[in-house]
This record gives sequence, structure tokens and C-alpha cells, in this order.
Amino acid sequence: MNELFRKGEDFLADDSGISTIELVLILVVLIGLVIIFKSSINGLLNTIFKQIKSQAGEVYKK
Repeated sequence: MNELFRKGEDFLADDSGISTIELVLILVVLIGLVIIFKSSINGLLNTIFKQIKSQAGEVYKK
């Protein structure tokens, strides 16, 4: 019975493939979020870059 328990612990401790699976799942979720919120992200980025551009002009005027 102890040997079975040790083999179970060894199996659970072996995480050699988990990092690849986790990376793929994270990428799938991020790509999905980008696709879903594409228009919102574009609008936000356009607003941010407009503000940066206008404030950069103010810095150069001084």
C-alpha cells in the first residue's frame, strides 16, 4: 500500500508537461479577449495616442 501511495505522489509531483499546456491556455484566453474587445481596445489606444500627441506638442512649445 505504501508503494502505491508513493507512486501516486510521484505522478502528482511530475509536472513536466504542465507548463506548455498552461502557456497555450493563457495564449488562447488572451487572443479570445483581444478578439472580443477589439473595438474597445482600438478606441482606448486611439484616445491615449491622441493625448500623448497633444501633450508632446505642448512640451516642444516651451
